[in-house]
Amino acid sequence: MPFKSKAQRRKFAELLVKGEITPEAYERWNKETGRTDLPERVKPKRKGSARKSKHGGARKNTTRSKGRGKSRAKRRSR
Repeated sequence: MPFKSKAQRRKFAELLVKGEITPEAYERWNKETGRTDLPERVKPKRKGSARKSKHGGARKNTTRSKGRGKSRAKRRSR
């Protein structure tokens, strides 16, 4: 799997120096990345909860039950 950013490449180089990953693993990732011009950092994807709603508040209940429940009950009791 290739590196996604320069920061990730640096982190893996640091892990290599510490001995937490093998030189073969680092080389494999480095080869797959090649000479690609990587961004400094990859921005994390936004989560759905972080977005603001269009109307600025809690959604209103859209089901319409206005007046229907009573009339049905009256019809059944007859």
